[in-house]
Amino acid sequence: MTDLLARPPYSQDAPPPFPPLPPNAVSRRRWPRRFAGGAVILALIAGGGTAGGLIADHYAGTTPAASTVVQATGTPVVAQNNSLAAVAAKVSPSIVTVVLDSAAESSLGSGVILSADGLILTNNHVVASGGTASVRLSDGRTVPARVVATDTTHDLALVQATGLSGLIPATFGTNDSVAVGDTVLALGAPLGLEGTVTSGIVSALDREVSTGPEKLTGLLQTDAAINEGNSGGALVDTSGNVIGINVAIATAGDDSTGNVGVGFAIPADTVTTVINQLEAQASR
Repeated sequence: MTDLLARPPYSQDAPPPFPPLPPNAVSRRRWPRRFAGGAVILALIAGGGTAGGLIADHYAGTTPAASTVVQATGTPVVAQNNSLAAVAAKVSPSIVTVVLDSAAESSLGSGVILSADGLILTNNHVVASGGTASVRLSDGRTVPARVVATDTTHDLALVQATGLSGLIPATFGTNDSVAVGDTVLALGAPLGLEGTVTSGIVSALDREVSTGPEKLTGLLQTDAAINEGNSGGALVDTSGNVIGINVAIATAGDDSTGNVGVGFAIPADTVTTVINQLEAQASR
């Protein structure tokens, strides 16, 4: 099930937060989502919409030895507030915007660079609508891309951008480096506003949320501002290590789809396991 959300308003003196759609396209930006029951609405955050939802996660398997993911070691260094700018500057070049364009619609989410030649991690629901894929880098370049592997169970996907080299891959942390109260930054393109960084803390660990027949388990909860468009972006610690991939938010009801201080991210250990599985799938 999907909903549409009109692009955020902007003044005539300022450029739109993302390029205009083709003339024959619907002048709306699509944010795919599923619906969840319960007291709050849990919304997939690929880029917009007017109601909530979640994709199920079931974490299984072991991490293969080979991977393009850079794994962090040691205990993260706790940064003071005045050094969060340095963390953001370190991580931002590894964050991209993923766009899927078709004749009727355009969907938008975020992504994390895994390799110097442009292998990108994002959420499956960012790319599920199909269409022509492209990736916009932090330096403003837009390059063609293609979806190379997907995992619908864990809502993760790999996208390969073309014609690139020398990119800066993100560094991934581990679950055991994360504690409630840790300072975190969320990076991505909420509402199409690329290069956005917000801060907060880890609010809870191992969250489990029922979505009828489906279930999200093992999630990190954070109060860092996460909104539609942040899907597939990074939740990082104060050493700049990715500790989670932003996937969902809670809202107060059907008429409220913005951040209310309850966001969720797929934890790093799950992410790195799935990345290795997707890489094996893509190589077959």
